[in-house]
Amino acid sequence: MSQERIKAPELADGLEWFNVIEPVRIADQRGRVVLLDFWTYSSINCMHTHHDLRHLEDKFGDRLLVISIHSPKFPHERVPANLQKAINRYPVRHPVVNDPSFKTWKQYNIRAWPSLIFIDPDGYIVGLLAGEGRRDQLEKLIEKALRKAAEDMVTPDRPLALERKPEPNNSSLYFPGKILATENSIYISDSGHNRIVVINHHGRINRVFGMNSAGMLDGFTDSAAFNHPNGMVKVKDALYVADTGNHAIRRINLVNGEVETIAGNGKQGRYESMRYNDARTASLNSPWDLAYDKGYLYISMAGQHQIWRLHLSNNVLERFVGTGREDLTDGVASNSALAQPSGLALGGNALFVSDAETSAVRIVRIPDGKINTLVGEGLFEFGDRDGTGKEVRLQYPLDVEFSEADNIVYIADSFNNKIKLLDITTKAVHSLEFDGLYEPSGISLHKNFLWIANTNNHCIGRLDLQSGLYETLELNEPIDF
Repeated sequence: MSQERIKAPELADGLEWFNVIEPVRIADQRGRVVLLDFWTYSSINCMHTHHDLRHLEDKFGDRLLVISIHSPKFPHERVPANLQKAINRYPVRHPVVNDPSFKTWKQYNIRAWPSLIFIDPDGYIVGLLAGEGRRDQLEKLIEKALRKAAEDMVTPDRPLALERKPEPNNSSLYFPGKILATENSIYISDSGHNRIVVINHHGRINRVFGMNSAGMLDGFTDSAAFNHPNGMVKVKDALYVADTGNHAIRRINLVNGEVETIAGNGKQGRYESMRYNDARTASLNSPWDLAYDKGYLYISMAGQHQIWRLHLSNNVLERFVGTGREDLTDGVASNSALAQPSGLALGGNALFVSDAETSAVRIVRIPDGKINTLVGEGLFEFGDRDGTGKEVRLQYPLDVEFSEADNIVYIADSFNNKIKLLDITTKAVHSLEFDGLYEPSGISLHKNFLWIANTNNHCIGRLDLQSGLYETLELNEPIDF
């Protein structure tokens, strides 16, 4: 890191601030370490960085100030109301600045998400750290800077006045992530409440797994703990859950209610290995969705831009598709590239994948892992345009569902607040015409109904595919939170 003494410039005027009563001046933070966190809320790498920043905030308290500069990638992310939802969803506890025109990004010469500018207690820039995985390095740098500040008798004047805006929500759910519809039940990953909710088709809550606070505990029903769970798949009497925040795969015994960890050690992985003979020793990387076929559990490893598979009979876990490079590259499994795969759907001998960061839908042949792109052009090709093949533009799709009866893939086109249909034969895409969605993250098809995790509206929707009628499902007999 550079030793040149450069005073940190103040952030540009006229930007919208969140979580604070008034704009924050860097010059007023003498005695504190200040971290400027350049992020965009769709990025899994930025999500990981925020997890590290929460750890540092808990450790250093008022001696550390994080200011997140939101430099949005997608048009949807530029809207202040959408950013406020993201702040509440993850959640972000420190000051946030919305910088849709990249004024501060350019001011600090930032080149990639995430990036951190380190400012010492005297207000000078120490350096820039690009990329995720910087927790240990930052911890040492902060400790060193604060020791020097203590020796120089430089202390913060007063605590920063924070004012968070709570989510207006009277629902039983809080930012539901994924949904799974079966013959008798609907399974909901109530991600914001860190639990799995089971309802019947009329909205009656029958069972809940998880204690409503983040953690990683095996146990029975509400004595177990999850951390931002997402995708699910049911195999016989077991429900498998992608426990994203715990970097783990959990199994719920639907007969006796037992929750156990079958893959993941609770730590985020960083390409340590491509095969684990005991999946419980593996360090996974934000598993987001699941699919099952012939004894294998397929895992969209969003944080590592890959698809993995777990052999349920012997608990062997191995990489299936993707080098780990964040990109859109078709071809053989070992050379292909994905970008934050976030949704999986089984269709015959293939997996359909919603590749969120490339705004693409991909298809993977299960026998050999060869991958092809159905719609989508790359990391910075996105929009809202129906059409055929290369004409099509999506914006951060988070889930897919396959209808074998008509060879259609349903797409949760999250940042366009739409459900779209993709004909896999012609590659034609068109939007379904109905309103009421706000960043839908999960969809599940059962008979003539498409069930939707209407994430930012904190509810479950049901679309009648024959009549086109969309309605919100009212949950009854909610439990106390």
